[in-house]
Amino acid sequence: MELPLVVGVDGSDSSLVALDWTVDEAARQGLPLRLVYASLWERYEDVVPSADLDRPSEQVMAENIVGTGLERVQRRNPEVKVSADVVPAEALDALLRAGHDACALVTGSRGRGELKGLLLGSVGLAVAARAHCPVIVVRGDMAGVEGAHERILLGAGEPESGAEAVRFAFREAEARGGVLDVVRAWRCPAYESADEPRPAEDVAHLHEERASARLDGLLHDAVADHPGVQVRRHTVEGPARKVLLNRSAAADLVIVGARRRTGHFGLQLGRVGHTLLHHAHCPVAIVPQQV
Repeated sequence: MELPLVVGVDGSDSSLVALDWTVDEAARQGLPLRLVYASLWERYEDVVPSADLDRPSEQVMAENIVGTGLERVQRRNPEVKVSADVVPAEALDALLRAGHDACALVTGSRGRGELKGLLLGSVGLAVAARAHCPVIVVRGDMAGVEGAHERILLGAGEPESGAEAVRFAFREAEARGGVLDVVRAWRCPAYESADEPRPAEDVAHLHEERASARLDGLLHDAVADHPGVQVRRHTVEGPARKVLLNRSAAADLVIVGARRRTGHFGLQLGRVGHTLLHHAHCPVAIVPQQV
């Protein structure tokens, strides 16, 4: 049985943008789509009075949000197979549970109950940091959200944290038919430059060569498995989070890996992923690697 794309809906503008993005993604990948609404979100907001006295307002709201979401999917692409569920749980718990039977989870950048000053809602951040399937947070400018750049950006990490991200990125690039930009950031430690008797440019060149070799090793199998994907390799000096953030302005999706340590229940998200989720100019995919 083919696992669906799961998108969290709550009626907010952010979730509607995420829903539209997920419909397009489901069509590209030939996947079914599942809408999930967590009904207990109502606890944290004003209760909407119900005109139907026989049913609680929470039930009416849930039915309206889910029904509107299903209609929106049908209008955008009637060929996408879609289902919906109202889950009696907190939003985070509902989405994490749904992720066990999903090929990926998609959320908006903020929910209905989030403070307007937040760059990323707490639910989206926690889902991205804890889910055991890929998580896409739909954020950024309209060019990136709408796929106008025809370019996917992959931040290449170490094999122990980024192998799944590489496979995800190649599948995504193949489905979209665009360019896959793969970036490996490198830095030359200040102490090494100071202590090394060789010229600083030689030390920097050595680090760049190492970064290039690691990049080639990381991509070798995926390149062979996806010969039709146009890949552009880049080794760039600087902090990875800043390099990827700057380049996300010309991408439709930025992808990074994250380590998931078995038995660890806290947030498992590195500085690069955290920065991108809050500031990237396009949707962000966090792809977990089980350790």
